[in-house]
Amino acid sequence: MYRICSRCIMDTSDPNIRFDDHGHCDYCNNFDATIKPNWHTGPEGERQLAQMADAIRQAGKGKDFDCIIGLSGGLDSSYAAYVAKEKMGLRPLLFHVDAGWNTDQAVGNIEKLVDGLGLDLYTEVINWEEMKDLQVAFLKSGIPDQDLPQDASFFSSLYKFARQYKIKHVITGSNFSTECCREPEEWGGYLGIDTLLFNDIHRRFGKRPLETFPLKDILVYKLYYQKILGMKVHHPLNLVPFVKKEAEDELSRRFGWQRFQHKHHESRFTRFYEDYWLPRRFGYHKRRAHFSSLIMTGQMTREAALDRISRPEMDEHFLKQEFEYVAHKLDLSVEELQQIFELPKKTYRDYRNKRWMIGFGANAMRWLGLEKRYFR
Repeated sequence: MYRICSRCIMDTSDPNIRFDDHGHCDYCNNFDATIKPNWHTGPEGERQLAQMADAIRQAGKGKDFDCIIGLSGGLDSSYAAYVAKEKMGLRPLLFHVDAGWNTDQAVGNIEKLVDGLGLDLYTEVINWEEMKDLQVAFLKSGIPDQDLPQDASFFSSLYKFARQYKIKHVITGSNFSTECCREPEEWGGYLGIDTLLFNDIHRRFGKRPLETFPLKDILVYKLYYQKILGMKVHHPLNLVPFVKKEAEDELSRRFGWQRFQHKHHESRFTRFYEDYWLPRRFGYHKRRAHFSSLIMTGQMTREAALDRISRPEMDEHFLKQEFEYVAHKLDLSVEELQQIFELPKKTYRDYRNKRWMIGFGANAMRWLGLEKRYFR
């Protein structure tokens, strides 16, 4: 039986969702019980931000950079770069990964931030032939998790670079304000980079060896890099007032930064995947989680979210053009991509994986109080 939360818009398209006697879902209850009491953006947040900045500056003495920030051109990473430089007084290296899918708007935003903040940018360009081969292999695998190849290129490249140049502090734009409701695993929200899963899918469907593609397992950068080598990941956006519209306005006013229609639209593939592939092939709408985060944090009304989720984010003509663009960029005909779209649906469980181990690690982080968001 279909059911939707009476407070946010998460619903039974998440098969494991639970509701209390008031009709509130477990995402909302987790926000109230776990996130909200530990989310400080006032004087306590200022104190913690100052402590964070002091520790990073101390570790960076005598070095060209005291931290590194992965920059996509989207809101969260852009605002994190702004906070790091202007509010924390840090000397970050901006690190961008070009996986072949940047929108012109994302590129423009990156250039404006680099110029406006006076910071250095390093761009890692992924071998397109390998990236393309891996993405087609994932499409043919039939699983919902189609953004994993891009995510792998982003995270693996950044951590590999940071380790190579001994940069121990990583600043991320991950935050509670716009991401407190994390999409469930069934919607393509696999918990991290699982090299066993990647290698099995590529072995079955890939056509060329991945000789240069960066692929670091989540357990490597969560355990070895962070716990043994001492690399630290910081979340400054959880310590400052970060309201989506106000942050967009501020970046626009100061740097000429341009806002996107929706989250993750800085990548042309992610936009296509989240607006076309995932909802039409699997019936999952990541916007449902994105809007629910904004509802929980008081930035969007439930009525506005229900209205917006009732129709596609992009119009039909645009989506048809994007389908053709993605097909041609991946060296597929439109008919071939349509055939892949119609393949039997699979999940990561149909392939070799170590999900149990990654899940245990994620749960351990929650038990230790190091992760407040609800993972499922």
